[in-house]
Amino acid sequence: MADVNLTDYVPSDDEEFMNPRQQAYFRARLEQWKSDILDGTKSTISNLQEDSSNLPDLVDRASSESDKALELRTRDRQRKLIAKIDAALRRIDEGTYGYCDETGEPISLRRLEARPTATLSLEAQERHERQERTVRDD
Repeated sequence: MADVNLTDYVPSDDEEFMNPRQQAYFRARLEQWKSDILDGTKSTISNLQEDSSNLPDLVDRASSESDKALELRTRDRQRKLIAKIDAALRRIDEGTYGYCDETGEPISLRRLEARPTATLSLEAQERHERQERTVRDD
């Protein structure tokens, strides 16, 4: 699978679903996404190491602390996203990537392009969200 040419490749409904080329394409996208997130983490660490207690102005110090808190929340969301990316990569290895957890049917390529970590088809996701709203409204 490593020698599959992905240059200018776009998955198509005209080919077999989750063939080796599609699997390689989504693996590359997921790995790149994870790499980008991890690169961003390095800048967060250096930003957080800057000491804001040196700032003489109380408003500047508060603003700096607020920025750091926001950055930590963002990184926490990204940490959870990395777990989803890792789970998607495992599904590729297992041969279950691209198939709905609920129905076993293929998830549309358009949905996987938009959300490569998707585990539910659009229809199953909509049902899930309707059920969540119903439970929340009770």
